[in-house]
Amino acid sequence: MKEIRAEAQKRMKGFCRVCPVCDGRACAGEVPGMGGIGTGAAFQDNVRALAECKLAMRLIHDIAEPDPKTTILGIDLAIPVLAAPIGGVAFNMGGLRTEEEYIHAKILGCKEKGIIGCTGDGVPPFIHESGFSAIQAAGGHGIPFIKPWEEKELFEKIDKALATGAKMIGMDIDAAGLITLRLMGRPVTPKGAASLEKIIAKIPVPFILKGIMTVDDARLAVDVGAKAIVVSNHGGRVLDHTPGVARVLKQIADAVKGKIAVLADGGVRTGLDVVKMLALGADAVMIGRPFSIASIGGLQEGVMRYVDQLKSEMLQTMILTGVAKVSEIDAHVLERVAL
Repeated sequence: MKEIRAEAQKRMKGFCRVCPVCDGRACAGEVPGMGGIGTGAAFQDNVRALAECKLAMRLIHDIAEPDPKTTILGIDLAIPVLAAPIGGVAFNMGGLRTEEEYIHAKILGCKEKGIIGCTGDGVPPFIHESGFSAIQAAGGHGIPFIKPWEEKELFEKIDKALATGAKMIGMDIDAAGLITLRLMGRPVTPKGAASLEKIIAKIPVPFILKGIMTVDDARLAVDVGAKAIVVSNHGGRVLDHTPGVARVLKQIADAVKGKIAVLADGGVRTGLDVVKMLALGADAVMIGRPFSIASIGGLQEGVMRYVDQLKSEMLQTMILTGVAKVSEIDAHVLERVAL
């Protein structure tokens, strides 16, 4: 991973510093780029909120080989991790890999390691086209996320996404107002409950709603028929001064757990972070920037090595906190929960 990160640092120069700790301080305000919007406070608090959650070490037990596998919406995962939808290599990551190289490496690397990758959307069209191509190459093993466009473009992209063989589709409503799209003259907007219900009713596969940061929105997601939510502030890239995801996850999970699958995305870097998010109520997590770095730095091999690293860290954490399987990871794993 050191070699992969070093290569990514060369290829992403001027767009991402590939810092030893990816916490949003060095890249604050660098949007386009890999930073957080404005002061970078939202990005930084994603990382800080997780760091404030402390693990309770328990070693008087006989758990030597914990099981990190889980199932989300009928998809078996070797570890409870999905690669989050990030696109735009040309203007966010330096452009020294093509969009197709990047996203194919991410989707196929995830499939090889028994997890699943998500593809992004945006402008120019090659972003979603490359993503759809990667999912098709993986035999439908990927989740396309589509931005909240106006109806005609939205349904055209949904039809194309379904044609890839994807078993579910997502919408990142947290992309509403994304500055990169405004700069290109293609703004996206929020969707009301009635509009979402209409959209979801026309989609024959499970629908994931990404960008939920309040209990009210989580309950509305259940009401409109979404099968999963992603608690996410879009990596701190759309609204400055939102709280870190780990600060709001527990109350959201407590409100809707059992009614809808709960995923969390924001500041997750290691297998320890994965366990923390699960302890706060997530069924699985999404990881964004680190997968992009792994793909840019090492293509499919880089992605696979990063998954191996996450699995190793997660297994060690499960042993040292005394849990045998993912379903046993709950609040008792944390010494202190920062809310």
